[in-house]
This record gives sequence, C-alpha cells and structure tokens, in this order.
Amino acid sequence: MEFRGRAADLGLLAGQLRAVEAGSGTTRGRAVVMTGRRRVGKSRLAQEFCDRSGRPHLVFQATRGRSPGAERAAFGKSLTASALPGLPEDAESRPADWNAALTLLAAAAPDDVPSIAVLDEIPWLMEQDKEFEGALQTVWDRHLSRKPILLILIGSDHGLMESLQSYERPFFGRAAKMNVRPLHLADVRELTGLPSAEAVDALLITGGLPEVVESWDSGMSRRDFLSEALSHPLTPLLASGELSLLGEFPEPSRSRAILRAVGTGERTFTAIATEAGGDGPLPAGTLAPLLASLQEKQVLESDLPLSTKADTKNKRYRIGDTYLRFWLRFLEGAIPFVERGRSDIPIGRIERSWTTWRGRAVEPLIRSSLLTLLPDSGWEETGAVGGWWNRQNNPEIDLVGADAGPVAKRVDFLGSVKWLENETFGWKDLNRLAADARAVPGATGETPLVAVTLNGADPDLPLAAHWGPDDLVRAWRTA
Repeated sequence: MEFRGRAADLGLLAGQLRAVEAGSGTTRGRAVVMTGRRRVGKSRLAQEFCDRSGRPHLVFQATRGRSPGAERAAFGKSLTASALPGLPEDAESRPADWNAALTLLAAAAPDDVPSIAVLDEIPWLMEQDKEFEGALQTVWDRHLSRKPILLILIGSDHGLMESLQSYERPFFGRAAKMNVRPLHLADVRELTGLPSAEAVDALLITGGLPEVVESWDSGMSRRDFLSEALSHPLTPLLASGELSLLGEFPEPSRSRAILRAVGTGERTFTAIATEAGGDGPLPAGTLAPLLASLQEKQVLESDLPLSTKADTKNKRYRIGDTYLRFWLRFLEGAIPFVERGRSDIPIGRIERSWTTWRGRAVEPLIRSSLLTLLPDSGWEETGAVGGWWNRQNNPEIDLVGADAGPVAKRVDFLGSVKWLENETFGWKDLNRLAADARAVPGATGETPLVAVTLNGADPDLPLAAHWGPDDLVRAWRTA
C-alpha cells in the first residue's frame, strides 16, 4: 500500500541523515532513539525512510522471547543479507556477544558514503541480554560513531527507551530523541477524503493509527465505516486495540482494570479506585503508582484546572491514546457480539452515545490544535490551553487560554466547545459562558470569550474568536 502522510517525521529523519552527509556533528555518526505507542507506525516509517534515502541500510527487528544466541544469529543473517558493503567474507555468522555483533555492523558500514542501521524492538534486546546496553555504548564510541552512519533505535516501551538515555546509563547523551505520534488530523483528512468535520470523527474513531486509517475507504461515511469495520472480529479497527494492550499488558491485570474504568467514563481518583477495585476500592497506595506507570507509558493522561490559582486536588484522568479511548468505550465489549454476527447491537450503542461521547472526546484535539492556531489569531503569548472546573464540575469551562499551565500568571481567554450537528453557538451559550467565567481565578469581566463549534455561530455575537472544523485541520497542515 502506498505510504502517505508523515511528512514531518520523514523530514526530521532526513535532516539527521543530511547532518551525517555533511559531517556537521561532533561525531561522524548520529543516533536517534525513536519511541511511540505500539502500532503507531514506527517500523513502517523507518523502512519507508530507508527505502526513500537510496542509501545502503540494515533493518533488523528483534523477536520477543528469543534466546540471546538465536537473536544474535538472526542479526548476523540480516547483516549478511543487507546492502551494507563492508562485511568481511569470513565474518562470524553467530557472534558470541553483542559487542561482537555490533562490531560486525561497524565493519559492514562503509567509510566513504552514508549508511543507515535500524535496530527495532530495543526493549526486547535489553530484556534478553543485560550486556546489550554496555555493548551498544562501547561499539558506538569506538567504531560506529566514527562512521558516516545514522543509527535508529526503535522501541514502544516509553519507560525503557527513556531509561536508555538516562543519566548514568551507558548510552546517555549519545542520541537524539524522536517521538512518533499517530497520524494527525490533516493526514487523516487526506487519507480518508472526508470533509473536515467528518475527518474529525474519523480521527476520534481510528486514533490516527495508520493501519486503521488506511482501512477507511475514501469518502466513506462514519456509519458505513463502522458497519464494515464491525463486520468480523479481525478488522484493523477491532483487532488493533487488543493487540496493542497485549503488547504492554499481556495478562489480565489491575492496569487493564484501571484503563477500562477510565475508558468507560470515570475521571477522578476515587471513582477509578471504586470501579477498578471489583469487590472493594483499590487502596490509594496501590492505585497511585499504577496511575503513574500508565502515564509514563503515555496510555493515560491527567489534567488539572488551568487558572491563576493552584488546584492539585482536582485532577481528572483520561485515556491519552485517542484510538484506545474509542476502543475501550465501545469496541472491547463489542467483540462477542461481532463474533456472533450481531454487529447491529454495538453499532446501535455507538450511535446512541455518539454525540455525548464525541463532545468530550474532541476537547483534547481542539486544545492541541488551538496552540498551533493562536499565534495567527492575536494570542502569540498564550502558551497553554486547558479547561477549568471545580469539584462539583459546576461550572466547567471547556477552554482556558493562559500564559502557562497548570498555574498561570495571566488568563488570556475563556471559551466553549459546542460540537453538535444541528445547533449553532448562540446568545444563550454565550451568556452561560460569560456567567460561568466569573468563577475562574484570574478571569475578569474583560477577559475575551471564544468558541469552537461544529456547526458555526450565530452572527453578531461579541466573540473574540471563533473556530470550526476547517481551522482544526489547518492547524495540522504544517505539522
């Protein structure tokens, strides 16, 4: 299938390769640590980059659970089969350790032209052989960094990949970091051929996972896509969620229970503890580190009210992965029905809950989009966009723009999100926003009011700014 999108990611890697070609770094070689959630397309991105580069390259992907000796033997075979020209004819095909294996890579890399080496699933190599990290550092310092080579190290375990570069670890300070995210809204719009508003729906459903987005036929409506995607249990939309979670949480666990609780709508610490605990609430000493671990893995995110007053006790949790947010809410429980040929039941549930669910699910996308749009709208100094709420969620402000977060020195604007098919943002909505705004610390009667809507705003409303679906897409066109 044709590779489309990812222009910024490909450009970033191309910039690293140009630096290798120019010899502009402190070492001839360069290393990049590439992280990102599972199934986000890291491996395919790296392969596409290698293919487009026209440079000799090696792409090696580790296998989980394989013995260290078998893994090194597989690496040796991949190296022999690669286009790297310098491997000696009598090279050892089963290197005794990773020091020997990576030294063979250095020998194979040419001295006179740039080359690329991709090592995929680094966390599995680290798990298999505790000497891998030290060998990587040693061979990089002695051999690889002296070659015109771009070394790309890929892994999905964010914590382990971060630790690879942490202080006092062998490879510290030797690599640039690159976080591969799902396809953004402009890419999803291009790949699905949908109008901007419908592309937002497509992003909320697919999460921008390339495999799922590519299964959305050009111009297909949301309902038609769901009907097709729930026609059998092996479609990318259904299968990717379980595969993604199994990669990180291979067995039923409290982490899965926590994700399920948040995915089905619980947002506070207490509510999550109650829902995930089963017979009784999870103790705070058990739940707190699990929540922290899930945030480190970038599966879960938390928000605090944004204003000029600190409020650390009012934290709200949400699923950070857009696709998993939809999968946990609607698809995990749909699989048994799909297996029995009754996809009509989960489709009906999605349709009945769609407007309400979408209204909250779209808010993180809107906030991140506004951060890109604001410099063109007169708020160049706005550095954070969030929301504000009190303990009772009454009032709850959808949009707060401020100089910084979560504790700001200055509130720049307050706003509402109205993402409804057949209703515009009108005077009633504006008056409610103005009344609720009085509760936000740092806001005054002069604080500008803004709106983001699916279906437009009534004319002559005294809004400082108004944005719609086309504006959200525009925010990502240069990303």
